[in-house]
Amino acid sequence: MALSVNTNAGAMVALRNLTATNAKLAMVQNRINTGLKVASAKDDGGIYAIAQNMRADVSAFGAVQNSLARAISTTDTALAAGQAVSDLLVEMKAKAVAAKDASLDTASRTALNEDFKALRDQIGTIVSNAEFNGANLIEGGATDITAIANADATNTITIAAEVMALGATGSVITLTAGEVIDTVTKAGSVLTTIETSLNNLNSALSRLGTGAKSLEIHSDFVTRLTDETEKGIGNLVDADLAKESAKLQSLQVQQQLGTQALAIANQSPQIILSLFG
Repeated sequence: MALSVNTNAGAMVALRNLTATNAKLAMVQNRINTGLKVASAKDDGGIYAIAQNMRADVSAFGAVQNSLARAISTTDTALAAGQAVSDLLVEMKAKAVAAKDASLDTASRTALNEDFKALRDQIGTIVSNAEFNGANLIEGGATDITAIANADATNTITIAAEVMALGATGSVITLTAGEVIDTVTKAGSVLTTIETSLNNLNSALSRLGTGAKSLEIHSDFVTRLTDETEKGIGNLVDADLAKESAKLQSLQVQQQLGTQALAIANQSPQIILSLFG
């Protein structure tokens, strides 16, 4: 190789190698700092795009979980209220049966009737207060509640309303808000109505319970799906820090050697001075 003070080929090669080593070292240090082997589109455009789409799904799954949680809470509230109403109807049936006793004196029948009316009115109180987040599945005029089921919001789970208000249109309870048991005849009529109401109510509670269970099952599935998606993102973009640590030490040695090689190459033109000494 010709000696020249204008061109130092050895230094060029050493500098190029040192620059390449420094670039690799910066990449490894960035992976260690972020914990990611693909932190931006510049690292790997294709993998970055896939990971971003999956991150969008994970974010959407959060909204799905919120929607399911609201529906579960609303349905659970309706179930709790419906069970309380069922318990009241059971008590009211006992009062009606007792009121069918023709031998009751006026005071006893009046007392039974007052107890019955108090229980009857309590049903209205329970039904009107069975609300969660502004939704009530059992009040008069109640509408179905719908929860989002997937990340694209194209699938939903619907829980049908089960009206339990006394005297309301479509109510599963056929008992009216003005029912009394102050006579044997009325007590007999009310008893039949209560038995019908109990059968209808138990069927309604069964449907609500099935709906609540389906929401919980799907919520559990979405949680698992979120976990698996996050795991998949990690497999795509997470750095293997053990491997990166080994690379870091190797590149640091290469950097030191490259610096020394460049220093040696930069001294080559000094040989020319000896030729003119």
